Amino acid sequence: QVQLVESGGGLVQAGGSLRLSCTAHGSIFSIDRMGWYRQVAGKQREMVARILSDGRTNYVDSVLGRFTISRDNAKTTVLLQMNSLRSEDTAVYYCNAYIKGYSGIDAEYWGQGTQVTVSS
Repeated sequence: QVQLVESGGGLVQAGGSLRLSCTAHGSIFSIDRMGWYRQVAGKQREMVARILSDGRTNYVDSVLGRFTISRDNAKTTVLLQMNSLRSEDTAVYYCNAYIKGYSGIDAEYWGQGTQVTVSS
């Protein structure tokens, strides 16, 4: 079994910073990609940032230049550094990962979600 454990959400004033962390635990052979999505009540979940196994990154346009995604050397932890936060960044943020187990089967996993609230 695999579990994604998130931390780092909270309340911050506009213009402030937060860092989200997500670590994958369990029976893991390899991790293809890890990323962060966010969702506001009543809206679709959107991809915020993701990082591939080769280090390439993708961001939604609205966070370019403000958010940075990175992975640790073991590639089991993904970080999202969020700077210059805006009220429109308020959402529940979910960690996402595509993980191959020792059975050779790939599966998609989600964290439990962490609330980020930006006050104006």
